Amino acid sequence: MRLQRLAKIIRVGIAHGLDQMILEHEPSGHLVRLAQKLFFWRDLSAPPAVRLRLTLETLGPIFVKFGQMLSTRRDLLPPDIADELARLQDQVPPFPSEQAVALLEKNFGKPLGEVFASFEREPVASASVAQVHFAVLPDGREVAVKILRPGLVPIIEHDLALLDAGAMLLEKLWSDGKRLKPREVVAEFDKYLHDELDLMREAANCSQLRRNFTTGDAASGLLKVPEVYWDWCSESVMVMERMKGVPISQIEVLRERGVDIPALARAGVEIFFTQVFRDGFFHADMHPGNIQVATDGPDKGKYIALDFGIVGTLNEVDKRYLAQNFLAFFRRDYKRVAEAHVESGWAPADTRIDEFEAAIRAVCEPIFDRPLKEISFGRVLLRLFQTSRRFNVEIQPQLVLLQKTLLNIEGLGRQLDPDLDLWKTAKPFLERWMSEQVGWRGLLNNLKKEAPQWASLLPALPRLAHQALAEREPARLLAALESLEGQARQRNRWLLLIAALLGGILLTLLGR
Repeated sequence: MRLQRLAKIIRVGIAHGLDQMILEHEPSGHLVRLAQKLFFWRDLSAPPAVRLRLTLETLGPIFVKFGQMLSTRRDLLPPDIADELARLQDQVPPFPSEQAVALLEKNFGKPLGEVFASFEREPVASASVAQVHFAVLPDGREVAVKILRPGLVPIIEHDLALLDAGAMLLEKLWSDGKRLKPREVVAEFDKYLHDELDLMREAANCSQLRRNFTTGDAASGLLKVPEVYWDWCSESVMVMERMKGVPISQIEVLRERGVDIPALARAGVEIFFTQVFRDGFFHADMHPGNIQVATDGPDKGKYIALDFGIVGTLNEVDKRYLAQNFLAFFRRDYKRVAEAHVESGWAPADTRIDEFEAAIRAVCEPIFDRPLKEISFGRVLLRLFQTSRRFNVEIQPQLVLLQKTLLNIEGLGRQLDPDLDLWKTAKPFLERWMSEQVGWRGLLNNLKKEAPQWASLLPALPRLAHQALAEREPARLLAALESLEGQARQRNRWLLLIAALLGGILLTLLGR
């Protein structure tokens, strides 16, 4: 089977002229001329980027999904290829309903009629990894049932092995192969794809995102996320609350139902920044097919998130660094942006700050004070990546999904409200977030978080310190401790006075 699949890949690649794309940088040009003579029957009039997209579409869903992921790596691809791959559509015919029912009955170990009060055999959505059916639980709750495609794992393993082999050849044969790191890209795709194949992981992602947006501050109510019904979930089946809304791409329908479109666009920006900076956990596949809008009841005008196979996470260091950079961008403080790159270790320590600052200014200054319809984040990101390469800045893997999500947000915003001023919408949110992370507010928040741990640890510190010191050099250290004890008695009055002053300051701040 693997040899047959490999033969098909080679046949399709040759038919679309991928051999020429790989060999075009070969110095002598002999191999290109040989290929032209051997495969004289081909029509290669279309641009190379178009032919690459057509190749992936011909090879099927896994290669389409790989192309979609690759399109987000604008730090690695020429702009024409990245733009063309972004056009890939993952439209896959559903598998037969009889097969879906058989899979569910095998999963639950009982007839489908004993699991659901009713089950709609016609799927409502179908993609490369799974398809979705509506159903009703015995207690009357309406649910959506996501079922993993049968026989998918062996096909994926074969295709991933072939992709890795192709990437290895690319590194050897293409002049840009090593710089573009194709094997690392395939490994990254492997990880994301296997995450999507485990529906229990997706259910956990969904549950976490729901919890983030049903508790806490006012921003929590902006996004509706379905409840997961764990008793019916497994690695190949996910059962969740059925959400009722209008796809966000149907803007005229939303207007007819009274949804405030500009407010919806502003809420989308706040949802994005809330996920990234407040939670460090964000939906990383926010294309229009995965987003709906509620049009009835108290939730009217709220976003509905679907499909949680791909999420991104950021730690506190990432969040603080990104917030500082975004704010510096919004304030046009390009020197601070350059300094932050060096301080974080992303740029070499010997980087000329003034040169780096000038390069960043040249990229960012033209886009300020313009509405979204006049800005292309894709082009801005591309120029930033080109600048990064010039200054040997390392592209951080954890930010690749964030870049992809930002491009999704740009596309949604452009559809909803082309006149949206992204800068004015995002800046107050980031300033508020930063004020809660640094200064007295940040200090107090950290003290509150750490208080339970310190309460249990502080009483034990003298004993632990005495034990650790005594185990090393008992006689000398104990004598030193006795001497320090005498000196400490003399300083106690000063320490008590300082402690009282600090306590008064903290009480004053807490009372605000």
